[in-house]
Amino acid sequence: MGDGVYGTLEPSAVFQPRDGDEVVASAVRQDLQRVVYTTLNGVVCLSCAGDLIWASDFEPHSDVPRGHWPGCALSQDGRTLWVYRPDAMAGRGGGDQWVVHDADNGVVVARRELETVGHGASHHVHPVDGSVYLDIGEGQDGSVILRGTGGADSEPEFVTYPWSDRCLIDLAPSGQQFMTVDHGQADVAFHDHPDGGVVFTLPIEAFGYDPEEAFVEWSGGYLTEDTAIVTLGGGSQDEEEWFRYHLVDVRTGTLSGEITVEASNPYELVPLGDGSWLTGGAGGDLVRRSRASRPFAPPRPAESTSPCGKQKS
Repeated sequence: MGDGVYGTLEPSAVFQPRDGDEVVASAVRQDLQRVVYTTLNGVVCLSCAGDLIWASDFEPHSDVPRGHWPGCALSQDGRTLWVYRPDAMAGRGGGDQWVVHDADNGVVVARRELETVGHGASHHVHPVDGSVYLDIGEGQDGSVILRGTGGADSEPEFVTYPWSDRCLIDLAPSGQQFMTVDHGQADVAFHDHPDGGVVFTLPIEAFGYDPEEAFVEWSGGYLTEDTAIVTLGGGSQDEEEWFRYHLVDVRTGTLSGEITVEASNPYELVPLGDGSWLTGGAGGDLVRRSRASRPFAPPRPAESTSPCGKQKS
């Protein structure tokens, strides 16, 4: 995808999984020559021609889907593959694992035994120092955020942040900050990298909504280095859900209006950090859009009439 390409995007490469494999998550090397993906029972690396490079099975085999989704991400330099294994939920007789593989041959470089019972997790690769963030979702029990450093040339080290109630949403383009949303959807916070110190927090009331009638969605991210998109949602009196996309100046912690996002749900929105974002289009195509110039829209006062309904359960 070129920097100046907008509208419906064409794929740069198409990879086909092995026959019988149901792909849960995937990552493609920057040169488009290899793809890695997870299934419920393993991780697979293929060439662009579909030839098997290596595969690693999760043992013991789990025959019954248990609401667990293994995830993966390639390091910034493409030399290591980071794999989240929700082994506890899969019923493998142990806890979850975060495993680092040599991306060329599948050899395990490091393995971190976790104290989580997660359904799935999202990886976020730091754009500068190459560290990898992992956000593990434990359903009603909350969310755990970890960070791994090192990889192919040094022993990886792992840090667990001291929260069980924050969901990692995005890293700033420079990597100097990251954004989280309260698991209970009451606020959004911005943190320093790497220590996680809170720069500022914005509760629902700061956006002009009643916390009994609205929530902060687990979506959004950095539109640019200085501007983040925070998604607010709720339900109208006829129970129809609504979502609005607010802009926040992360330098000052102040609101900067709203933007219109054409998406069927807030999870389609993927800010790219350069002033543009991706959403889904017709037929499953990706569409890239940029921010249209529009005047500042002040936040809606909590006491004014609004189409807010009951808080999302």
